Amino acid sequence: MKYRSKAPFRIGLAGGGSDVSPFSDKYGGATLNASINLYAYTTIIPRTDGKIIFRAEDRGEVIEYETSDVLPISGKLDLQIGVYNRIVKQFQKSNLSFEMITTMDVSSGSGLGTSSTLVTSVIGAFVEWFKLPLSEYDIAKLAFDIERKDLKMAGGKQDQYAATFGGINFMEFGKYNSIIVNPLKLKTEVINELQYNLVLYYTKTSRESSKIIETQASNAKEEKEIPVNAMKIVKDQAYLMKEALLSGELNKVGDILSMSWENKKKMATGISTPFIDSIYDAAIKAGARGGKISGAGGGGFMIFYTEETSRASVIDSISKFGGTVKHYEFCNQGLITWTVS
Repeated sequence: MKYRSKAPFRIGLAGGGSDVSPFSDKYGGATLNASINLYAYTTIIPRTDGKIIFRAEDRGEVIEYETSDVLPISGKLDLQIGVYNRIVKQFQKSNLSFEMITTMDVSSGSGLGTSSTLVTSVIGAFVEWFKLPLSEYDIAKLAFDIERKDLKMAGGKQDQYAATFGGINFMEFGKYNSIIVNPLKLKTEVINELQYNLVLYYTKTSRESSKIIETQASNAKEEKEIPVNAMKIVKDQAYLMKEALLSGELNKVGDILSMSWENKKKMATGISTPFIDSIYDAAIKAGARGGKISGAGGGGFMIFYTEETSRASVIDSISKFGGTVKHYEFCNQGLITWTVS
């Protein structure tokens, strides 16, 4: 038997950063994101020789261990190992022997929620193997706890839920890590038009989001006026984006993205760079109504809202910076698991 799973990556449309503690704990946070048909995949193949093998195909990395209830966190494939350690501890599994194969459609650090999506996918494969009775909220919270508590990785709360639930979601974050996922029921023509007008551009740069997020969290903890006010505005933009999509007023999307980006850059140092600014300025000059980095910032993917008359010129202008425009489609399904006999 083989146990497989896949979880979708997401585009952050508005509110990103307001889901990071301690800001979300004190002021509440809100984000709006959309899952896309690019995935993190996991396969678990049980073995009988007492070995545990982790194989990250997209990274060309392999680690092998003798079976143990706790494996070391060494800086290599920590996400996969972190999930394994938690599954063994929480669900009282032992003497496991298997090969785990993971791969992703995009690179790590690309701003589409890669780490959280991979963790969600790995959990999904274990859920399929052991038929664990976990709801979507349970899986997303487990992914969050593994990343933020077990592995102590800095980050927000939205990505695990986007990967688990799928679709276009408005999420609200309150005290004590309370999270509500609100799926948006949009008209088909609104979804298709939004998808057509949003250009997804990979800058071919990556970044370590944890450093940016740590700075952002520190700014919120120290109540620094400019970053905190910027976070509040970014949060408000999530509500405006929700209203624009639900009412079908897509002409407002570009302006909301633009306002979000201008304030997001004030949340922490390193969110933008001269290279990113050059790409953004070129897109706006070519006719884009607005845009932003998807994710914490510093590199990875950018999104631009265009219109029919400017789409081609925007794509042409940003392609000159050496990156690539990535084809995608929105997807309604989140984490999917299945068994291959």
